[in-house]
Amino acid sequence: MKAVTLIRSQTLTEAVEYAYAATVRAPARVVWTAGACPLDAEGGTVAVGDYAGQAEQVMRNLRTALNDAGADLTDVVRTTVYVASTRREDLVRAWEVVRAHMGAHDAPGTLLGVTVLGYEDQLVEVEAVAVTSGDG
Repeated sequence: MKAVTLIRSQTLTEAVEYAYAATVRAPARVVWTAGACPLDAEGGTVAVGDYAGQAEQVMRNLRTALNDAGADLTDVVRTTVYVASTRREDLVRAWEVVRAHMGAHDAPGTLLGVTVLGYEDQLVEVEAVAVTSGDG
């Protein structure tokens, strides 16, 4: 049985591509991730200049970090997506990739345009909180 239940508002707009809230059934195990970055196995930034390409690598890395902690994307209760841009279309490019990876599990998320991210040529970063049932 899953620990996470996504909440959809009957009052707020249905035009958003995510649940408005999530609840967790106790007892539960919580996993907080560091921001997943668009780095390859050698530590180099991939897809330089490509928001969607970097978001793909970020989501692969996020899933790996979650799996290493005994969780998966379907256990995520919220995400924060950081995009180094002031252009809405760049944010949307990254968001579309994140949403595709999340699939039907449309956990609450925040999408932010920021000035700069930590690695050279980095455009996208995603952090998440996940919850699993039991001790896992």
